[in-house]
Amino acid sequence: MSKLHLVFGGRVSDPQGLDFVDLGALDVVGLFPDYKSAEKAWRAAAQRTVDDAEMKYVVVHLHKLLEPDVEGEG
Repeated sequence: MSKLHLVFGGRVSDPQGLDFVDLGALDVVGLFPDYKSAEKAWRAAAQRTVDDAEMKYVVVHLHKLLEPDVEGEG
């Protein structure tokens, strides 16, 4: 299985948390085949909103959710 990564972001109620205010308004940046490309996309998206403390972008390791018992890096 590919090591899929999802990058998305949106407005959060607390900048230190992950409680997204409006799930319908999430910005889905995309799916990526490796962490390096996902991180690059995450950095670009986060940089665009660096002055807005309530906007947060994250990288989700989808492969870890789909196959939680499989060990491996990234």
